[in-house]
Amino acid sequence: NATSYGATAVVIITLQTFAGMWINAFLVSVLCLAWVRKKSFNSNEKILMFLGCFRFWYLCITWVYSLLSIIYPRCFYVHPIPQLFAATQTFLNSSNLWVSAWLCVFYCIKIANFRHIFFIYLKVKIDRIVPWLLLSSVLLSLVVSILVYDVTDKMHCNNLNSTTPGNFWKVTVGMDEHFFPTFFISGFGFATTFTAVMFSAFLLLFSLWRHKCKMQTNSVKNLSTDAHIKAMKSILSFFFLYSINFTCLVLTLVYATKDNFVTFLILLFLYAFPTVHSLILIFSNPKLEKTLLRIL
Repeated sequence: NATSYGATAVVIITLQTFAGMWINAFLVSVLCLAWVRKKSFNSNEKILMFLGCFRFWYLCITWVYSLLSIIYPRCFYVHPIPQLFAATQTFLNSSNLWVSAWLCVFYCIKIANFRHIFFIYLKVKIDRIVPWLLLSSVLLSLVVSILVYDVTDKMHCNNLNSTTPGNFWKVTVGMDEHFFPTFFISGFGFATTFTAVMFSAFLLLFSLWRHKCKMQTNSVKNLSTDAHIKAMKSILSFFFLYSINFTCLVLTLVYATKDNFVTFLILLFLYAFPTVHSLILIFSNPKLEKTLLRIL
């Protein structure tokens, strides 16, 4: 029954997005308070602040979009509501992916220990590079969102102009022609961010594993060895989480023009990623973890 399915979908998406919005709002609030107290902001906090803001608004817009598409789908025939939703979601999602990828790269450069001259140069200059990385992420996401707005606008006009059954094949071909550049750019962005995350994770795992092997010969440093093992487990969990998210992103391109239960499950996994990843980031930070547990 369509009514019970819609009601169930609204409840699930509402609970999921509100949990993610609360977690990311908590992350941003704590960082803002720390900024006001210290009058300074390090690179890690800058990245986490951008990430929390983008994820909060992404989940908020996604919740509104899902609610309207289930309860009042007719509003998406009104120009320019579908174009604005598509462009805004693309901008926030793309920014979220790029900033999360830069966070992994930042951790790799800061924590890993390699003697290559280029790696040493990055370790020294990373604090100056981070603002430019964040700015480039926003600009790149803005360009992609403008392209998505243009494609959605053309598709909307084509659908309004095709009122006869004979135009169905032309509309289908037009959809493929218009969506291909967007799919190509989106897929390239997904693959680039996923490659950056995986490459950084492998380098960091290799560095931590090599350092752990050196410390195991000294029984005095058991606590340090345990900390490195814990860090390696966290990185492996990130690897697993990002792999699932990348798979779901690719599946969204495959099922982009379809509306079924499989698409709903894929979207649920995608909406869960900002929540679960932010929660892991909070519990991996002792100050944020203490503040969250004190509030709870």
